[in-house]
Amino acid sequence: MSRRNAGARLDTALGWGAAPGPVAFAARVLLYLVLVAVFSGPLIALLVSAFGPVTDPTRLTLIPRGLTLDNFAAAIDRDVLRYLANSFIVVGCGLLLQILVSVSAAYALARKRFPGLQLVMLLILSTLMLPEEILAIPLSLVLADVPILHVNLIGTLAGMIVPVGAWAFSILVMTEFMKEIPAELEEAARLDGAGDLRIFWSVVLPLCRPALGVIGIFGFTMIWDQYMLPLLVADDAAQFTLPLALRTLRSDDQVGLGVLLAAALLALLPSVLAFLALQRQFMRGLTSGAIKG
Repeated sequence: MSRRNAGARLDTALGWGAAPGPVAFAARVLLYLVLVAVFSGPLIALLVSAFGPVTDPTRLTLIPRGLTLDNFAAAIDRDVLRYLANSFIVVGCGLLLQILVSVSAAYALARKRFPGLQLVMLLILSTLMLPEEILAIPLSLVLADVPILHVNLIGTLAGMIVPVGAWAFSILVMTEFMKEIPAELEEAARLDGAGDLRIFWSVVLPLCRPALGVIGIFGFTMIWDQYMLPLLVADDAAQFTLPLALRTLRSDDQVGLGVLLAAALLALLPSVLAFLALQRQFMRGLTSGAIKG
């Protein structure tokens, strides 16, 4: 095999890019159809079943029949809109707080040098290794009596917002991204008389938009999918977020599967819309490390 042909066969994962003929074409089409069916099939079944009657929970269909909004009407009667509003409040305030904490902590860790820097990074990294089940009881005790302030956040949406304000993943992503920003830009700004706050706001932060897209999408998904935290904090059904309410709806024998799927579709859409809104920054953030240097 010549070098040119060998390089061509490496253009695709299986070397099919250089394989002519109807057999190779049919194999590629079949593989693509299988992948599409595996990844999009459950989503299509969810979409169709949410807008149609579900008579047999073991046989979800991909073909829409008798489309109706009755499932959504029944879900609204079950206060799904209130749970959805609670989720939006928690994710909106929590994500804003998380981004503020992440960029501030990352600027200090990436652009400053102080004793114990490595220890601080190790402590932040160690929080990623603790499962939620281990933190559940200590977290509930802290929220019941917040140190220094001595405020009880149990039974409030604030109790679901404050714990997600600092996430080690977002801090580490922002820290590594800020480390790649040339120090010459910061030095030039200091020569112009800019202070730390002005450098952070006008020089460093605008260059971190790709990383902000990454932590924005992952942070939104992490907060939106929270189940353990609302379960610990909420002491009334009026404080439930949508993921927690889905579990309640599932355990209610009077709620049909179609209503549950309609509520699940409402829980899925915000994450999809958030990714579509930030996908450009997200892709730039994922690929920026590959093109540096």
